[in-house]
Amino acid sequence: MKYIKFFLVGILFGIVMSKAEIISWYRIYEMFKFQSFHMYGIIGSAVLLGMISMFLFRKKMVKTFEGNEIHVPPKKSGLYRNLLGGILFGLGWALAGACPGPMFVLIGKGVVSILVVIFGATLGAFLYGYFKDKLPH
Repeated sequence: MKYIKFFLVGILFGIVMSKAEIISWYRIYEMFKFQSFHMYGIIGSAVLLGMISMFLFRKKMVKTFEGNEIHVPPKKSGLYRNLLGGILFGLGWALAGACPGPMFVLIGKGVVSILVVIFGATLGAFLYGYFKDKLPH
């Protein structure tokens, strides 16, 4: 019962993604063909909001609901791994027509074929977990 607020926020987030057409395969197709600003505007707004949030976290201007400070550990820099990860993510996104968040919204909208993509994403996550120690980090 204590997680109901997260469930409700998830439902609200799914409704917003659906109404904003973020889950539309056609919108993603337009974006990858550089025919529309719609998705770039949404992604750009999310990046800007993330940058502002990280700035506030690092300056300790925002705390958790319990009043604790939010600690963001520094990340290792690495051009090669970021490029490779971005390319793999982009290829998967382009091939599937959905990134991880909208996949679950598509299930809610009754798009049964997305279950194949979710199976592949889950398999990829398990494979990464299995081979994580053998991969360069």
